[in-house]
Amino acid sequence: MSLMPRMRAALAAALMLLLAACGGGGGGDSGSGTLRVALTDNPACGYDEVVVTVSEVRVHTSDAPDSDPDWRSIPVNPPRTIDLLDYTNGALLDLGQTLVPAGTYTRLRLVLAANTGTQADRNWIVLSGNPGVRVPLKTPSGQQSGLKVQTSLAVQANGLTDVVIDFDACRSVVMAGSSGQYLLKPVLRTLPRVETGVIGEVSIAAATAGASVSLQQNGEVRRATVADANGLFKLQPVEPGEYTLVVVTPGYATAAVRQVQVFSGQLVRAAPAGQRIDPPASGTAIFTGQVSITPVPPEIEAAVAVRQTLTAGDTITLVDRPVNAITGEYALTGLAVDAPRVAQHAAGGALSFAADNGAAGNFTVRATTGGVSKTVDHLAVSDSDTVDQDFVFP
Repeated sequence: MSLMPRMRAALAAALMLLLAACGGGGGGDSGSGTLRVALTDNPACGYDEVVVTVSEVRVHTSDAPDSDPDWRSIPVNPPRTIDLLDYTNGALLDLGQTLVPAGTYTRLRLVLAANTGTQADRNWIVLSGNPGVRVPLKTPSGQQSGLKVQTSLAVQANGLTDVVIDFDACRSVVMAGSSGQYLLKPVLRTLPRVETGVIGEVSIAAATAGASVSLQQNGEVRRATVADANGLFKLQPVEPGEYTLVVVTPGYATAAVRQVQVFSGQLVRAAPAGQRIDPPASGTAIFTGQVSITPVPPEIEAAVAVRQTLTAGDTITLVDRPVNAITGEYALTGLAVDAPRVAQHAAGGALSFAADNGAAGNFTVRATTGGVSKTVDHLAVSDSDTVDQDFVFP
């Protein structure tokens, strides 16, 4: 081969290597795909309304500054004023879609419109028992850069990537001292938009009392909802896997269904159609205390959870709530102290519940802040007890 053809061949090979290197970072050289975003909610506690106004969704392939031009926007125009409590039990709200360069997006931001001054005109809550009275929901950073979520969204060239933002309203609304103010400390995550999950029914009595239903793994809540007025619940979307289904109802014994296998693309029944999860009434206790952090931060970002360990070994969470952002105080009421009722899941078979007397009245309390947890185990609790448990960090 002469010198000139060899040079052309070498130049072509170098150019191909350069293009391959440029195409690996998720940029436009590898084509474009569509990213579609929807919103759903875990149940809220103690609120009749939790309302936010969404103006934009933004995504990026890295943790880039706000000014980086590679942030991709899904505008919500006009902004949508949304009561998150309308989107439980598997209900989804489509926020929009856009064409983006193919690649893996690791940062997502949900941008909120700001309230006008002190007015509760865009973001607010309505406390249960105080109908019609809007309390402004303060969103210190949500209006500017957006509520931040770490994620992993793989957008294929010429493909459609469907993602659901799971907005946990119950853990995201935080009382600020005794001022009557409430802050938005968002607890968000992303889920694939798939028809995968668990459906079932609780008794009408439990539904009327506000039954909360969740799918848990090792005590961590992966998906939660509230049963509707007819006792029906739907937990989706969730990732395929094995879960413990937990029903917590104020004034009723906790119910747990073990080893519920969830398969991709299927809605698994917790029990055969017509069989309702029907826990009996139970005595209750109150857990109170304070989380203290040294040095004292301007706002305390901590949560307290009450858990039980079943005789079979499953750890279940009964409640997980943020503490007061100013005082660090918490009060968790109405927790059942009688033996939880436990059943083994059998696909297509009826559930047979039995009292787990070994777990009755035996609790663990865990406080978490900044990714660090402290736990107090083996608290023996009886009907009408008030358990005072403080935590000090570090």
